[in-house]
Amino acid sequence: MTGQFTASTRTDDLPEAMAELAGEFHALEQRDRLQLLLELANDLPDLPERYDGKLDQMEQVDECQSPVFLAVEVDSVEPRTVHLFLSAPPEAPTTRGFAGILHESLDGLGAQEVLAVPDEAPYRFGLAEAVSPLRMRGMVGMLGRIKRQVRAHTTLEERQ
Repeated sequence: MTGQFTASTRTDDLPEAMAELAGEFHALEQRDRLQLLLELANDLPDLPERYDGKLDQMEQVDECQSPVFLAVEVDSVEPRTVHLFLSAPPEAPTTRGFAGILHESLDGLGAQEVLAVPDEAPYRFGLAEAVSPLRMRGMVGMLGRIKRQVRAHTTLEERQ
C-alpha cells in the first residue's frame, strides 16, 4: 500500500452497503463517528468454529497495531460470493470497528464487487480526522489483504 490517500465523501463508486455506512458516518458530528465505530466493533461477528482458536489458519494484517487476522472464502459459482472472517481483540475497539466496517460492507458481495472497491475507500468514512494515520493504514491494509485473497481464490479456481 504505497501512496497517500486523501479523504473524500464520494460514495457513487462504493458497493451499496459501504456507501450507506459511509453516509451514516458523514451524517454525524466527529465525536459521534467514533461512537458509531465502537458500535460496529461490538457487532463484529465471532469466528465460526472452523477458525475459532485457529488464527494460524488466517492471515495476520501486519499493518494493524493490534493483532488482526482475516480469512476470505469465495464461492465457486457466480457471483462468486465472498465470505469474510475477521478477528480483532476486544481491547482494540478502533481496529475492531474498522474490521466491522469491512465485514458489514463487503461480506456477501460478489468477488468482482469486492475487487472494484477503491483502495482508498477506508478514507471515505470521515474517520481520518479522528484517528491516527497509523490506524487508518491498518484499515487500508485489511482491505488490501481482503482484495488480494479474493484475487487469489478466483485466479486459483480459474486455473483448475
